[in-house]
Amino acid sequence: QVQLVESGGGLVQDGGSLRLSCAASGNILNVDSMGWHRQAPGKEREWVASMSHGGSTNYLGSVRGRFTISMDNAKRTAYLEMNGLKPGDSGVYYCVSYIKGRAYWGQGTQVTVSS
Repeated sequence: QVQLVESGGGLVQDGGSLRLSCAASGNILNVDSMGWHRQAPGKEREWVASMSHGGSTNYLGSVRGRFTISMDNAKRTAYLEMNGLKPGDSGVYYCVSYIKGRAYWGQGTQVTVSS
């Protein structure tokens, strides 16, 4: 089993910053990639950023240049550094880990950006 626990969400003003963390435990060998998704009220969950096992990264166009995904393998933790936050970035942020073709999700952490 794999467990993912997100933290670091909160309420910030327009233009503010937050750093989300995703701590992994359990059988997390052979991770193919990790990523972050978000879901705003009344909207479908959308992909935000991902990092492959090899370290390559990809970002949703609207967050590129403002968000940075990273991983600390020693701490078994993934991060999403978010700068220049906008009200449109508000939502529940979920981390996901892909291991041997299976997706494991965390419970999510709320991010609210006030205007």
